[in-house]
Amino acid sequence: MSRLIVVSNRVSVTKGRGAAGAQGGLAVAMNGALRARGGIWFGWSGNEVDRFTGQLTMQRADGFTTATIDLEPHDVDEYYNGYANRTLWPLFHYRIDLAEYENEFGMGYERVNERFANSLVPLVEDDDVVWVQDYHFLPLAERLRAQGLKNRIGLFLHIPWPPARLFVSLPFHERLVAAMLHYDVIGFQSVEWLESFLHYCRKELHADVDEDAGIVRHEGRTTVARAFPIGIDHKEFMELGESDAARRAHDRLVGSARNRTVVIGVDRLDYSKGLPERIDAMERLFNQHDDMVNKLLYIQIAPPSREDVRSYQEIRATLEQKTGQFNGAHSDVDLVPIRYVNRGFGRAELFGFYRAAKIGLVTPIRDGMNLVAKEYVAAQDPDDPGVLILSRFAGAAEQLTDALLVNPLNHDEVTRAIWTAMNMPLAERKERWEALNAVVRDSDVIGWAADFIEQLSGNSTEALEPAMH
Repeated sequence: MSRLIVVSNRVSVTKGRGAAGAQGGLAVAMNGALRARGGIWFGWSGNEVDRFTGQLTMQRADGFTTATIDLEPHDVDEYYNGYANRTLWPLFHYRIDLAEYENEFGMGYERVNERFANSLVPLVEDDDVVWVQDYHFLPLAERLRAQGLKNRIGLFLHIPWPPARLFVSLPFHERLVAAMLHYDVIGFQSVEWLESFLHYCRKELHADVDEDAGIVRHEGRTTVARAFPIGIDHKEFMELGESDAARRAHDRLVGSARNRTVVIGVDRLDYSKGLPERIDAMERLFNQHDDMVNKLLYIQIAPPSREDVRSYQEIRATLEQKTGQFNGAHSDVDLVPIRYVNRGFGRAELFGFYRAAKIGLVTPIRDGMNLVAKEYVAAQDPDDPGVLILSRFAGAAEQLTDALLVNPLNHDEVTRAIWTAMNMPLAERKERWEALNAVVRDSDVIGWAADFIEQLSGNSTEALEPAMH
């Protein structure tokens, strides 16, 4: 069996599946795949140095090796804070009004991808397969090919791919996608994002595209594009649900809710998550129904992220203002309708919170997948499950069709969904949950990783399965 080389912006090592704690699904999947095949997880250390040397820090952990490099401050500013998070992230989430097209950002992005390639090539053996994660490294395969690497190289994009009419606003967009086509396999979270990519390749690059098979031929190269919807580590997450931490979190929330229906949202603090829009929908609900403060408690957990980026500072200020105004208008002397928590929790605690909440509110404006929706489903009590309200614009909506699907920009629609969920009969709640849980259980992150690696390891791109995986 060939070794696996994983490349990601950051490297995250768990201490065995059961100890994953606050680790995300990607870390769990990568650790599992690397333990099974052996190999290297390569990425940025998170450290900054005065002068880039390319020196590797190597560590052996749980059957595989981690290899990290340090970056210079201007690398981090231009490649990570700049092009990745101020150019690509907003554009790929359809927010071209927030995208910043600075030449220095693009130059820094190219430079860091070149540095990653230079540091990675000496680590790769002839039979290794290389799996690159996410939008930080769209041109990395081209850099690796330029240095003579002939290995199978795949890319998985964890965020959406925008429609061609938006993507063409990116300077040098043709060059970026042409560089992506040096990958052998490119994976997307949903069929919608896959179709957007194939449409761009045909319309703008004038590539030879077989949309049914998901094959793109361009300048003598063949790339296979597939939809691989990511899941959670269902077994590990359910084990966390049996922990004392999960039970304490559940009991704590139930006790403090004082017999009110708990609605929960758990999101990284980001403008793509639709958080201000949720508060607007709640405002409408409270205005339409008397005494709602005694019936409903909305808990929004939103740990901060990318605090050096101005748009993230602005969304945090907006959310704090809206929450304060809402509570000021709708609170009683001993009750507040919204608890806004600006920090993160371990996944065992989140399991307990999810189970205590009778409504899961997952309403991003745009999201590649959204694993919170799947974790909420998995955490429910089969005898008394809660109701998932899910944005149509999350990748998860393609799979979780038995949720209450909403347009998060339509406040009336979200308001009606919350009211419907509050009053949904037990029989319907159980029927919906059973269908949702079957999807979450049967398409977990371990299978996702195995499926991608199997296709990436194939000897012939023509022999791979149909595109609509």
